[in-house]
Amino acid sequence: MKKIFSVIALVLIVAAAATGYFFYTKLLKANTSISKNRYLYIPTGGKFNNIIDSLNKNELLRNVNTFRWAADFMKYNDSNIKAGRYKITPGMSNRTLVNMLKAGNQDPVRLTFNNIRLKSQFAGYVGRKLEIDSVKFLALLNDTSFVGKYGFTPETVFNMFIPNTYQLFWNTNQQKFFSRMYDEYIKFWTEDRRKKAKELNLTPNQVGILASIVYWETKKVDEMPIVAGVYLNRLNKGMKLEADPTAIFATGDFSIKRVWGKYLTNPSPYNTYVHTGLPPGPISMPSVTAIDAVLNRQKHNYLYFCAKDDFSGYHAFAETMQQHLVNARKFQKALNEKGIR
Repeated sequence: MKKIFSVIALVLIVAAAATGYFFYTKLLKANTSISKNRYLYIPTGGKFNNIIDSLNKNELLRNVNTFRWAADFMKYNDSNIKAGRYKITPGMSNRTLVNMLKAGNQDPVRLTFNNIRLKSQFAGYVGRKLEIDSVKFLALLNDTSFVGKYGFTPETVFNMFIPNTYQLFWNTNQQKFFSRMYDEYIKFWTEDRRKKAKELNLTPNQVGILASIVYWETKKVDEMPIVAGVYLNRLNKGMKLEADPTAIFATGDFSIKRVWGKYLTNPSPYNTYVHTGLPPGPISMPSVTAIDAVLNRQKHNYLYFCAKDDFSGYHAFAETMQQHLVNARKFQKALNEKGIR
């Protein structure tokens, strides 16, 4: 009897060891075939077979069949698939992978945007970073009814997107994206910022429009409040802004280096050489630095400015047209000498 029990015990031990090894190779053994982090994208409405196809196509696993077994064993199937962007790491086991996918523990996407000029460019960027369809997204940016719910028009909607770095899930849809950006806009426009805008007799939208012009006039942060002061002086006097960046924006040709002649007479509502006051919308996504430069504009009596002839990026400011013409001739001479047309 002792021999029989010994044999049975040995069989059970071997069976347990075999079962343990089986589960180890199927569940616990590292199964990823990568040397650095990669990502698995599961689209909204995706099925289990889509995941298998993606794992195969991108060669993320050593053995996809063991993943299939683990998924079946852990009851991961079409009924509980969660869309998203998932980080696949070296040495990941099937159990870890299935647990992550089943729980929906996706890795967020970082979106950084600043001073994007056109809505089409922004839609393309968002479409590359998120699951959002860029064509449909652009259509919403141009939808008067949709953007109107947030207090904007298709012309001013860029003001809603405060340049920064944001973390969002890859499968964030269009409505949630807009809602998130609007929440960030509300947080940005604090009581203090709104008070400063009101003191300038400007709305937040008008501040954003002017800030976009200031940014493209000067990249020098210390000079932005001075430039903003010039434009506010001109607005308060009912003068045309005559801002070169608006004339360039009106053409759609951002390679223009020298504004003159036909550019000054372009009838576009964005051309402030033709139309008095602010254009109907920002000429790019306004930067935070430029917005705050407008809100904290420098008080002075300057009405004119032009780039310095040393090409330092700074400007020469003037209170009178006579002073301005002297500065302008110096700069024009420097442009001619360099052959800039």
